[in-house]
Amino acid sequence: MADFKTHVKVASIATGILASSLAWTELISLPEACLLWLSGSLGGIMPDIDADTSRSIEIIFRLFGALASTLMMLYGRHHLPLLDTLLLAGGAYLLMRYPCCWAFAKLTVHRASLHSLLANGVFGIATVLVSYHLFHLSVIQSWLMGVFMFIGAVIHLVLDEIYSIDLEGRRLKKSFGTALKVMQWPAHLPNLALLACLWCGGWLAPSPLPLWQMVRQLLR
Repeated sequence: MADFKTHVKVASIATGILASSLAWTELISLPEACLLWLSGSLGGIMPDIDADTSRSIEIIFRLFGALASTLMMLYGRHHLPLLDTLLLAGGAYLLMRYPCCWAFAKLTVHRASLHSLLANGVFGIATVLVSYHLFHLSVIQSWLMGVFMFIGAVIHLVLDEIYSIDLEGRRLKKSFGTALKVMQWPAHLPNLALLACLWCGGWLAPSPLPLWQMVRQLLR
């Protein structure tokens, strides 16, 4: 299995090149390209969110905590006094960072259902929803954020699979085949839950038609 630094570096370089290429074609702006690069870089560590002792889960839940804190700040700005708002925002961060992180680590198994292409699709569609409904990005930008998240997560799986091959010993390690998979099998309930999340996310997401139109323009 590739280490944390390798996942971050490769995902950052690959998605950075892709985002820069889109900016060069002037289909997106430079700030938008930076957002895509960040989404792809984060995607590069998302499949390790279920690794109990990895740095990935700590970083991801810190980001989730920051997001929860920001939402509470926005809510308190219109409904609560400043002190109450600060306390609520701090509590939201601590709740997400520690109890939620601990519970997630206990309830998940590394390299199981969340370490699959199906889960990567859920990560991607969730990014689309957050970008569009929460941060009010455009339809194209929201879908691109989701696509880059998915690409970064797929890069993670590919790297883990590559590291499962011992080239010097000319053999396959025991971990071969556990990283790059469509879904975990057998794991009926987790797979059904992920499929339900993917379906609901697709239903709530904006139409991807503007993105397809941009792709056609790019391929001309």
